[in-house]
Amino acid sequence: MIHLRSLGVAALLVWGTVVAAAELAVGDAAPGFTLEGSDGQTYSLADFAGREAVVIAWFPKAYTRGCTIECKSLAEKGHLIREYEVSYFMASVDPLADNIGFASEQGADFPLLSDPGKETARAYGVLSPLGYAKRHTFYIGSDGVILAIDRKVHPATSAEDMARTLGELGVPRRG
Repeated sequence: MIHLRSLGVAALLVWGTVVAAAELAVGDAAPGFTLEGSDGQTYSLADFAGREAVVIAWFPKAYTRGCTIECKSLAEKGHLIREYEVSYFMASVDPLADNIGFASEQGADFPLLSDPGKETARAYGVLSPLGYAKRHTFYIGSDGVILAIDRKVHPATSAEDMARTLGELGVPRRG
């Protein structure tokens, strides 16, 4: 019994080390991605290189309470974010059909990206042990470098918080 318990603890320690090693930090190059959006387009981080900043707001699951609140915040107050030279997205590991329906239901005027294979979520270090994305927001400069990571997202004030962070980071305003 002790031997099996020791193996279990060792496995958890190794798994925890792998997860910790994958955690991104400010100053790291953002992992590239190509994901389908709820608007029928495909988006790649490389599309924005040298043009504008990118914000990716990872969320756990379409149609859930906190995610609905966050999506409504971005839909209702997205004009605050669009004052900056930035493209912004919500992203999850939900199937594309779920994100299309969720975006439509919430009146989202921005794309929700779908990562059902979970490769991008893994690369960003947001995949939880339960298989959902953690609610983390990544701010990526036009040079592809991570400018900030918000790991304590407040769904109800997500749009205001994003706009404030973009201003603090010195992202240029649209002219």
